[in-house]
Amino acid sequence: MNATGNHTMGSMVRLHEPGTQVSEDQVPHLMATVEGIDVASYQGNVNWSSWWGAGKRFAYVKATEGTGYTNPYFAQQYNGSYNVGMIRGAYHFARPDVSSGATQADYFISHGGGWSADGKTLPGALDIEWNPYGGDCYGLSKASMTNWILSFSNRYHSRTNKWPAIYTATSWWSECVGNSDFSSTNPLWVARYATSAGTLPYAWSVYTIWQYSSSGGMDKNQFNGAYDRLQAFATNHD
Repeated sequence: MNATGNHTMGSMVRLHEPGTQVSEDQVPHLMATVEGIDVASYQGNVNWSSWWGAGKRFAYVKATEGTGYTNPYFAQQYNGSYNVGMIRGAYHFARPDVSSGATQADYFISHGGGWSADGKTLPGALDIEWNPYGGDCYGLSKASMTNWILSFSNRYHSRTNKWPAIYTATSWWSECVGNSDFSSTNPLWVARYATSAGTLPYAWSVYTIWQYSSSGGMDKNQFNGAYDRLQAFATNHD
């Protein structure tokens, strides 16, 4: 438990599904993929030029958690990644136990999580994973969790004209959401620390982003498409 209310993307995945932390040369690097990273306050001021030089072309930056936390390094990380040429977006760590999905979507948008069709801004992402404070599913039934995610997603879409990506792990989704289908609207960002993305959460037949490693102090991600598809992901209205 982090008493500050600050949890990184995948922090609970690492506890529940540590998997095998793989290096970049152990995952498939096809022509039609793009490498990226995600960051939070734990990375502090990021040397973006170094990561650009390492071939990273997109980044997600934690903006908020619940309705009481904002990343103090957000401006340096969000603007810094943009300034070196990366396509970047923001993410929100969900706390379904403290307020509604719509309330947290509003908080996220008000603190850096918005979207514009400038070709350099990825849709906001909802990081929803195991509860760091108690029961895995935040005390919600599968139906209630589904409604919470719908509330967040619908509010984000109504305000930005973009569906948020959903970051999650397949086993958490099976336990806490079950057979609720978000595949027709929300891009999937799947977490699995292995040499393949494995079985995807219910109804998704393809992932948009795969977080394949959280080793070495930096989460590594792969966009499932060529660079022009990443640009389209950042540009097109839903």
